[in-house]
Amino acid sequence: MTSLRLISLGAALALTALTGTGVAHAAAPAATPVLTAPSASAAVPDFSDGYGLSLVPEETQVHSPTDFTLTVTTQQLSGKHQIRILLPAAYDTVPGRDWPVTYFLHGGGGNVNDVAAAPALHSDSMITVVPDGGMKGWYADWLMQNTAEGKANWETFHLTQVVPFIDANLRTRADRAHRAVVGLSMGGYGSLHYAQARPDLFGHVAALSGGIDFGMWEVRGAVLATELNLAGAWCAASSSSGSGSGNCPGHGPYVDSDAIFGSPYPIFNADRVWKAVDPAAPVNLAKLSRTGITLYTGNNDLIDVHTATASHNVKARLDQLGIPSRLVDYGNGASLAPSCNGGHNYGCWVPAFADYVPRLEAAFAAAG
Repeated sequence: MTSLRLISLGAALALTALTGTGVAHAAAPAATPVLTAPSASAAVPDFSDGYGLSLVPEETQVHSPTDFTLTVTTQQLSGKHQIRILLPAAYDTVPGRDWPVTYFLHGGGGNVNDVAAAPALHSDSMITVVPDGGMKGWYADWLMQNTAEGKANWETFHLTQVVPFIDANLRTRADRAHRAVVGLSMGGYGSLHYAQARPDLFGHVAALSGGIDFGMWEVRGAVLATELNLAGAWCAASSSSGSGSGNCPGHGPYVDSDAIFGSPYPIFNADRVWKAVDPAAPVNLAKLSRTGITLYTGNNDLIDVHTATASHNVKARLDQLGIPSRLVDYGNGASLAPSCNGGHNYGCWVPAFADYVPRLEAAFAAAG
């Protein structure tokens, strides 16, 4: 076992070296707004505890009347966690209307405020919910619950607590045809995995530059690097708070390299958890037969060259299964937007969301 752990460390170090130049390509996204305390002029809807979530009312943060952040506690996770919510402008003025909901899953090293860098997600046609996914949560119920991160059941938190909590407290269209899950980088894995794990919840999914093929050692290495807190480049590129200027907080405390999905090595089926949750596995892709699927990726830096391979692998397997999907490989970014260089950064993800959200809005409208 010791030799395998040393190999894990070597793989993570190698990936960190591989992705280290990615920081230089990360364009600085829009600044995160300064958070303010609630005020009478910027009221938010009333929320009640439920589904295992307890509100911390004094820590509610109001950015505008249609943009606010709740703080909650749950027995599924250690500590306090935030849920940022963006409402359509007419939410209060059309009180009889229910709204579609899109869940945005942020990248590794990111947080709920990353959504401020992608203005298309603040739509007047839908509610956007941004739950905390942890700096290295990988949208999973961790195999090890006694690490420095403490209790870490991220998937249970999101799918069995946050989703029904939102439906109970806001006027939502609570059916799969009017609910989407989208994410980038680590959140790209989360979005595709959640759509597969709960096809009853999500009728639409999008993964941007996602780590969506666990059959690739480069993607497994990215997970190991975040566990060992060695993936500074991924943090700087995939979080709107890190733009390569040295202000990236990393991925939190070191945890065991097997903490999230267990051993990554295909020896005596030791990597069975990795295989079970692999979004690119045909058995999991088959669960998306009734789901609208969109993938975006560039291929022009040392990170997205691998997300491009993963995205093409997923697309090819979906085609083999006869499941419709849309893949946008914008290569060096020239076909997408002047801000995009084809790398793993918000300069590409912002115009990708600007392309995707109107399509999603149209799909919601078509569902009635």
